[in-house]
Amino acid sequence: MADVLPLVEARLRSALGEPDARAAVTFLGTDRIEVLRFTEGDVVRYATLGMSAQPMADPTAVLADPVKGPRAELVLSVRPGAADTDKVLRPLAVLAASPQVEGLIVAPGASLDVGGALWPGAPFTSVLVAESGGLVEDLELDAPADPVRFLPLLPMTPNEAAWKRVHGAGALQERWLNGGTDLRDPLRKSVPLD
Repeated sequence: MADVLPLVEARLRSALGEPDARAAVTFLGTDRIEVLRFTEGDVVRYATLGMSAQPMADPTAVLADPVKGPRAELVLSVRPGAADTDKVLRPLAVLAASPQVEGLIVAPGASLDVGGALWPGAPFTSVLVAESGGLVEDLELDAPADPVRFLPLLPMTPNEAAWKRVHGAGALQERWLNGGTDLRDPLRKSVPLD
């Protein structure tokens, strides 16, 4: 099968424009993960590139299938200026490497914790993985490979993450919607959860 990453980058460029910065991180025993930054008006988007090079495998499987299995890249959108959000590059690369490092399958509705602030001063230590198909359309690959999904990440405060564990992703997203929460605000407060 042809290298997937050039196709993924082309899809990101067609949806988000030309990246104005990129950084690469390599963790011991993993493939290189890049994070591309796209700036458009009052929104900065960070997209991973490298997570989809291999399909995510069930950690209980004896042998990982080199072709079949879910593939994804992560996309985070924030408003620039209020915080040093460019420091999110390493945490994003860590999340993108988690399928290789931890055997994790990243799917909509999942919570991913970075173990610290997403960027300096951020009230967020984790993200909610949202459904693909909105901002960047899924990338179909030749059969039998699964398509590459571009999964939006929604930053969560520790209180929101704890509430989501009890009530579910859909209930938290409904709270955000009903509260008029600006999920792109890099310094936003937690939505009322009582």
